[in-house]
Amino acid sequence: MPTGSKLTNRKEPTPKVNDWKLVKKQVEANEPIAFDPEVDPCDPNDDAAVEAFWASATITRGRGRPPVAVKRPTLNMRVDAEILEAFKATGAGWQTRINSLLRDAVKSGSVRS
Repeated sequence: MPTGSKLTNRKEPTPKVNDWKLVKKQVEANEPIAFDPEVDPCDPNDDAAVEAFWASATITRGRGRPPVAVKRPTLNMRVDAEILEAFKATGAGWQTRINSLLRDAVKSGSVRS
């Protein structure tokens, strides 16, 4: 493998920044905002339409863990590498399976509180 070669198929990430000069120019020009009734929920140039849209809007919870009545505490612990690999090899839900095994051990009396 030659040293000092660059990867040619790697794309540099596009910086996600606002062009504030363009924004200021558009504000100063006070031009109407483009509106497509097929796609846009309301006409952003019509103050009454914008107000009505936000008055009727509902905010829904996005993706993520659903709320629960009793939150389980986070645990950080060390285990042997082969134990961790064995549980991870069982696929998604491996942490829940560890919790079940520990719960069963406590219920059966193998582990005393």
